Amino acid sequence: MRCSSLLLATVLASQASADCASDAEIAGFVQDYLSNTATSALVPGGTIDDALCTQAKLVTAMEPHLGPVVGYKAGLTSKPAQERFGASEPVQGVLFRDMMLEDGATVPIQWGARPVFEADLILVVGDAAINEADTPQGVMAHISSVRPFIELPDLTLAEGEPITPVTLTAIGVAPKLGILGSDIPVSDPAAMTQALQNMTVTLSAADGEVLAQAPGAAVMGHPANAALWLMSKGIEFKPGDLISVGSFGPLFPPAKGNGGASVTYDGLPGNPKVSVKFE
Repeated sequence: MRCSSLLLATVLASQASADCASDAEIAGFVQDYLSNTATSALVPGGTIDDALCTQAKLVTAMEPHLGPVVGYKAGLTSKPAQERFGASEPVQGVLFRDMMLEDGATVPIQWGARPVFEADLILVVGDAAINEADTPQGVMAHISSVRPFIELPDLTLAEGEPITPVTLTAIGVAPKLGILGSDIPVSDPAAMTQALQNMTVTLSAADGEVLAQAPGAAVMGHPANAALWLMSKGIEFKPGDLISVGSFGPLFPPAKGNGGASVTYDGLPGNPKVSVKFE
């Protein structure tokens, strides 16, 4: 079974009493999402259980268009992001295969109804023993590589619609596109654990203007804590899964990029960089 099938079965079994969005609401959302049309929130008055049930149904409806789920994302992992959306903890979502683009890709400047970009990072799961980890170094012992990542979400919802932890969770935490940098192998988990915490992540516009800068510890004290949080919510990782740890700073509209964006990770091996162009 693929990630999404397991997700659907697990969520529906554990939340049989949840008030999911209807099939018609899911179909309407998918149509609007694919046409970059601002749309209505799903289960705006619901609970997180309602949102997770809705997310599972939405994933099934999205896969024919975006390919299978290849990983998971923790959103709202920094204090500024939580404050912006009124959250007391992160939110969980998914990553689809066909949203992933390679370093240097060019994307339309209007890649969604409400497009934004952010500095992120991907952890690539090496083996299933990660699910027994309980510390950041324990997580990193089962990560095969780290990849620079610029996420290009689409907040999707029309002006006036509530963007809350519930409505964000219902839509899978707004996945749309993402730019993947080269693999950085984890040959020394202890050293990589330290590097991830101490690195400086810098998000810049295409003209070199620094838009945001933060230490690795800005994400939940350590980026690997995003994986631990996802596991605490019932996610079971498999080898090859991608884990998006969340934003290292604010989200920006594409106009702020002045034609693109780049992220550098000073302190990781080679001080890697990933970039994207907007047109």
